[in-house]
Amino acid sequence: MTWAATILTLYPEMFPGPLGHSLAGRALAEGIWSLETVQLRDFATDRHRSVDDTPAGGGAGMVLKVDVLASAVDHVLDRNPEVPMLAMSPRGRPLDQALVRDLAAGPGVSVLCGRFEGFDERLFEARPVVPVSIGDYILSGGETGAFVLLDACIRLLPGVMGAASSGDEESFESGLLEYPHYTRPVEWEGRTIPEVLRSGDHAKIAAWRKQRAEDDTRLRRPDLIERHGGARRQSPSGAQRREQED
Repeated sequence: MTWAATILTLYPEMFPGPLGHSLAGRALAEGIWSLETVQLRDFATDRHRSVDDTPAGGGAGMVLKVDVLASAVDHVLDRNPEVPMLAMSPRGRPLDQALVRDLAAGPGVSVLCGRFEGFDERLFEARPVVPVSIGDYILSGGETGAFVLLDACIRLLPGVMGAASSGDEESFESGLLEYPHYTRPVEWEGRTIPEVLRSGDHAKIAAWRKQRAEDDTRLRRPDLIERHGGARRQSPSGAQRREQED
């Protein structure tokens, strides 16, 4: 079954953009996932196709109109009621690997991309739209965030990556940052690949990688250690675990 992505945006010409290349691009060409864009201006009701208005209470900028947004959201939900509707917003829940995994396991995702000062809050009260944030910073629009979200999901779809377990040990899959990587040449500018990685002793290599992942996470992202209570023994994707059980 094709994983369906629908983007509600003022700039449909931005897509597929980077998603038309590399793994995501090949998967799109092969029909593993599909992409549709919906122009928000098509749901404006005045002759100027207005999608925004001044903020209630005063202030700078413009706010996306709730009636226009609701009509666009209803249009997509009527056609794909089983597909979750997200809105890229710095006020949303953080995008993490657990959410990515859940979305990739479903039928697809619809993504509403904000612009200007953002959305009229009544949209979230009246429609099943979940705001999601990709980080604690402000972008010019939600389209960039949508690229991030879709790329993270698409790479987990069956048939996109070469092996089921190829992403199993990457950063955040175990609740930790990934261990560091090296490749030839063995020596470069006086720096050598750690001896343990050249030893051929797989048990020692695994132990070194696990320790480095934990040490680097404690140093660089202590919030992950606190959030997950230390290293989790099984990847959230479960890919390698299922492979071992077969």
